[in-house]
Amino acid sequence: MIIVYILVVLIIVVLLIFKKLRRKLTLVELTPDEDKDGQLSKGNIKVLTYNIAGLPQGISAAKTPRRVSITEIGEKVEEFDIVNVQEDFNYNSAFYSLNKHPYRTVHKGKIPLGDGLNTLSKYPIVEYRRIPWRHCSGPDCWTVKGFTFAKIQLDQHVFIDVYNVHANSSDVARAAKARRENIRQLAAYIQEHSVGKPLIVMGDFNAHYAYKRDNLHEFLVNTGLSDGWVTHLRNGTFPEIIPKFIAQHMLSLTNDTESLDKIFFRNGDNLTLIPKTYEVEISHFTNQAGAALSDHLAVSMSFDWEWKELPA
Repeated sequence: MIIVYILVVLIIVVLLIFKKLRRKLTLVELTPDEDKDGQLSKGNIKVLTYNIAGLPQGISAAKTPRRVSITEIGEKVEEFDIVNVQEDFNYNSAFYSLNKHPYRTVHKGKIPLGDGLNTLSKYPIVEYRRIPWRHCSGPDCWTVKGFTFAKIQLDQHVFIDVYNVHANSSDVARAAKARRENIRQLAAYIQEHSVGKPLIVMGDFNAHYAYKRDNLHEFLVNTGLSDGWVTHLRNGTFPEIIPKFIAQHMLSLTNDTESLDKIFFRNGDNLTLIPKTYEVEISHFTNQAGAALSDHLAVSMSFDWEWKELPA
């Protein structure tokens, strides 16, 4: 009987510890900007999207050694509050090894099982889902690509939906058709699961406004999202369609050129997002020799946010 009693006490203690830990992992303290009535809170977040070229060394398009470079990327993303990465396939253990974000999604696996998508955050990730594409073309069908949904807690009562995207690649007609269906599937999911909620949608869309076969304008109309680059740096002016479009080399991009790595955002019923910066990260993600750590350039944005409780 004494042994049974001791076991019962131990189980109760473990459950109490787990409950306390779970609360600690899913709640954050109120910010100092909260007003006296608890109706207003403010903050700032810095977000990043980055295709880290995590295919195996022999088939990766990146020029630098993958394990070493991806380990370095894991360190360098530390300054960003919410990070979406794509092509995090074969070197996730290296990527996470020196990274200090307290909240990171569990790696799904190497190719061909993984989707290469992961989210790292300084704020609690309280809900997370992976959704595979229904359409693909060519080499994109060799692994399970798609998008992810994360509900992230910025404050005790402030949540934002964050989507991570890696759409079908290539600009040949068949691949572009699959990509259009990817974008429509994503839009339909947002319309169903994020109604009235604030959004940040970022990732490797493999799409351009300048390419006539892409449907980014349709995506924005159907979701109410704004493009961070167009809104913040181009005063709302979109690139015109180029009849014989050829995408620029991904490492030659600047803030003045359209990237296929995009950040979209939308206000919610209670939360307003105010863009403060947009940056193609040309120099931050390079090694000591000045070489890019991936075959993409990361893209970042910072936002001020303000949450206001609506009157009943």
